[in-house]
Amino acid sequence: MQSDPTITAALLRQPYHDCFVNGCDASNLLDNSDTIRSEKDSPQMDDDRGFDVVDKIKSAVEASCPGVVSCADILILGAEASVSLSGGPSWNVTLGRRDSLTAFQAKATTDIPTSSANFTTLVSLFSNKGLNLTDLVALSGGHTIGHSPCTTIKPRLYNYAPQGSPYLNSTYMAKLQKICPRNATKKQIANLDPRSPITFDNSYFKNLLTNEGFLITDQNLYSSSGSPTIDLVKKFSDNQSLFFDHFVYSMNKMGNVNPLTGKNGEIRLNCRKVNNAN
Repeated sequence: MQSDPTITAALLRQPYHDCFVNGCDASNLLDNSDTIRSEKDSPQMDDDRGFDVVDKIKSAVEASCPGVVSCADILILGAEASVSLSGGPSWNVTLGRRDSLTAFQAKATTDIPTSSANFTTLVSLFSNKGLNLTDLVALSGGHTIGHSPCTTIKPRLYNYAPQGSPYLNSTYMAKLQKICPRNATKKQIANLDPRSPITFDNSYFKNLLTNEGFLITDQNLYSSSGSPTIDLVKKFSDNQSLFFDHFVYSMNKMGNVNPLTGKNGEIRLNCRKVNNAN
């Protein structure tokens, strides 16, 4: 974090993309091999990073206590540390997960929400993982830190977003158009939270109240008429402590989606490949 303040957001994203694909088993860390099609190649994970940091953590842990701590647990612990170091809450993490022996690229494509998913799709994908509307809103608050490629926001800026997409504040749009011109590539980035992009706080929800949600999925939490998420957004924008409490609860809930335990899976020695792989 001292050398790259944005790395905390990258490490926070990892458990989302792990746990939504067949459960919390570090399948998202596996590289391609003769028998594995990596989830890293799915469109929703195309911009994920921080894998090198996970490798360094794993190496340090293996040097201290070989074969004990799973990569799946490291992802959950890394997310907690990232939130805490960014000014957010800290919490006790349930441990004991084991690592998958394979990846699930097709599920990564279907089970992780796209940035343009409509509200109904978003609710359905969370519900499929046992996560309710409060979990959806609280966990979406993780977008209070981090950035995204300009290619993600361009459809909203230049009038080719999906029909029915929520309104984007015109002043905010003009600012984003300067950061992300029409010819911007994925190498050009913009902050998800224009107010405090490296501080974990409740400004994400304040942004939604003024139609400054960066992603379509963000603004949908406040723009879907009659949705109970509207009241939750208002409550979290008014009360940061309330948001923190719900975020911690929902992170623990998500971190226990279908984990491998007991003799299932393994404790990988290298998070990028299964043990005894060539």
